[in-house]
Amino acid sequence: MSGVRLTRKATAAPAPAQALPADVRLTQAVASLVFLVLALLLLAALLAWLARSPLFQIRGIRVEGELQRIDAAALRTSVAPRLAGNFFSADLGAVRAAFEAVPWVRHASVRRVWPDRLVVTIEEHHAAALWQADEREDRLVNAQGEIFAANVGDVEDEALPTLAGPEGSAPALLSMVQRLQPLAQALDAQIDELQLSARGSWRVLLDDGARLELGRGAEDEVLARTQRFVRTLPQVLQRLRAPLLSADLRHAEGYAVRLRGVSTLPTVPAGTASAR
Repeated sequence: MSGVRLTRKATAAPAPAQALPADVRLTQAVASLVFLVLALLLLAALLAWLARSPLFQIRGIRVEGELQRIDAAALRTSVAPRLAGNFFSADLGAVRAAFEAVPWVRHASVRRVWPDRLVVTIEEHHAAALWQADEREDRLVNAQGEIFAANVGDVEDEALPTLAGPEGSAPALLSMVQRLQPLAQALDAQIDELQLSARGSWRVLLDDGARLELGRGAEDEVLARTQRFVRTLPQVLQRLRAPLLSADLRHAEGYAVRLRGVSTLPTVPAGTASAR
């Protein structure tokens, strides 16, 4: 029996793909570019339509936050007419600025809520002091030491101290009045006004009419002088039985006082200091 011979049929190799002619490739590139431009134009037209469409008009503004000075309904009524655009086109930065322009608003954050609302979270100013300025505007200092405009009549029942000083000094004045207030209370008084001169000299006016010249120096240095004064003054007042009119703490070795109805006297430590 003759053997069977198996033979493998050779397969032909695929013919290499022929490159497209240059003019065909150019035509395809131009067509792709045209389609891309058309898609971008359609997208721009869609965005423009969304920006103008009344279907996406903002229909509500919700105001959130711990509000004490601000009435949410009045705030919405005040700001809403100044808002431009619809849900998609409204400039949230401009919306925030419109809310922050309202008295007593320290900070506002704005977000969109689908499909037609804005939610505004409000942080109020918390008044810590009045601010005295040359222009005599109604201005206050908040708990962060920032000056803001508001109706001073809103805080007339809170007996806030008045601060006065150079531009940019409000944080330092607020820090100092908060540290000096307990010392004034030790004299059965409250600070009515704290002043800082352009040369860095501190002056306190108490609610009983007394004036304290604290002088210049770092905050801790001025406080140390004031603490020594508060610690020894009651002895002087008790001995002479007269109310304090003014005190000058700018002396290195002591202080000088003026009492109502009593001439100037030296104070501890012993020595003579002239009254101012």
